[in-house]
Amino acid sequence: MRHPILISLCVAGAFSLSACEQRIDTDEVDRAFQDVNIVDESNLSDIMLTVADPNESVSYFTRATAEKPERLDLQRGLASSLVRAKRNPEAVAAWQSVIKHADSTNDDQVELADAYIRAGKWKEAEATLNAVPPTHETFHRYRLEAMIADANQQWKKADSFYEIAAGMTTRPANVLNNWGYSKLTRGDYADAERLFGEALQNDTGLFTAKNNIVLARAAQRKYTLPVVQMDQIERAQLLHTMGLSAVKQGDIETGKGLLREAVDTHPQHFEAAVRSLRALENG
Repeated sequence: MRHPILISLCVAGAFSLSACEQRIDTDEVDRAFQDVNIVDESNLSDIMLTVADPNESVSYFTRATAEKPERLDLQRGLASSLVRAKRNPEAVAAWQSVIKHADSTNDDQVELADAYIRAGKWKEAEATLNAVPPTHETFHRYRLEAMIADANQQWKKADSFYEIAAGMTTRPANVLNNWGYSKLTRGDYADAERLFGEALQNDTGLFTAKNNIVLARAAQRKYTLPVVQMDQIERAQLLHTMGLSAVKQGDIETGKGLLREAVDTHPQHFEAAVRSLRALENG
């Protein structure tokens, strides 16, 4: 008579063990899915910060930070997205929130300084960078230091920071272009031309450097295009820039000739050059 009871207990125990195993398996599956979700979320965040439409990126990180306000990575994503979307006052506020977080870093301070500059708040940017320890030596920090020194007309300091920043990156074209423009505004046209040329050696497609090197050459009354890679539309645009620069220098006839060449070179109707040429010819 005891055997059926024993069998019943064994069966119950077996079912209990089976349920326990099932619960363990379910827990493991839940954890696995959580891990997958974290990976997917990380990949999505990277996409939003790089290739997504800036305003879509802002919307995504706004929702994400509302759901998980303690997540510093999401706060940074929102701040970076606002910078990409050129919503500069909002970006400043977002980076200010980031640096209040207990786990914020010196890099976050530098990003706040960048946001201040984009918002036109140069004094705030300078004060923010001054609060970053001098031992924090990064390309981004020195690039901003150079820009601030430039704004303060501290030329030697600016040149030093530009040189350091250019040496700290494998893609120095934009820094060299900014440095060249600084030299251009100071009237150091030959050095500006050299720096724009170096920028184009590092990035042959950087049109702002092409336009700037034409300005530097025209300021020295060099009215020939530099030997740089350009398509037909770019050539017409650069001739237009050079023509206007020649007129500004007082070389009116040379300017007219360059504007006519710009009109003839452009594969479509070049309205801006046509208007400039008509204005000159009509006195």
